Amino acid sequence: MSKQSRWQATVEIKVPFYDVDALRVVWHANYFKYFEIARCELLDSIDYNYEKMAQSGYAWPVIDVRARFGKPARFGDVIQVQAMIREFKHRLRISYEIRNAATGKRVTRGSTTQVAVSLETNEMCYVSPPILLQKLGVTP
Repeated sequence: MSKQSRWQATVEIKVPFYDVDALRVVWHANYFKYFEIARCELLDSIDYNYEKMAQSGYAWPVIDVRARFGKPARFGDVIQVQAMIREFKHRLRISYEIRNAATGKRVTRGSTTQVAVSLETNEMCYVSPPILLQKLGVTP
């Protein structure tokens, strides 16, 4: 289940057993998977998912990812993962906040940074291509 508003999306995930360690706490790297799930929902909401990025002639690799862990998520918890676009002119920076759906307490927060790379030249773009601005409804 998800909800969207302008430049943000939220997904709910029930923590599966295979995402936890022996103490039934979410293993730290799985939070990046949760970021990706919310990021894909966000990109779908602006009609610029990874397939459409490639069709427009660009790849958008993640060049930086950060996470700050506050409280653990555990097996069976329902978490809400919110992704929100924070920057888009020279790079695509998305922030994330993960909360326990039952308590509302923040579990994790983080961010990813992506840059546009021309699929034709394999060169990084130093400004975001016009297609991203168009999808965001921003005039260049």
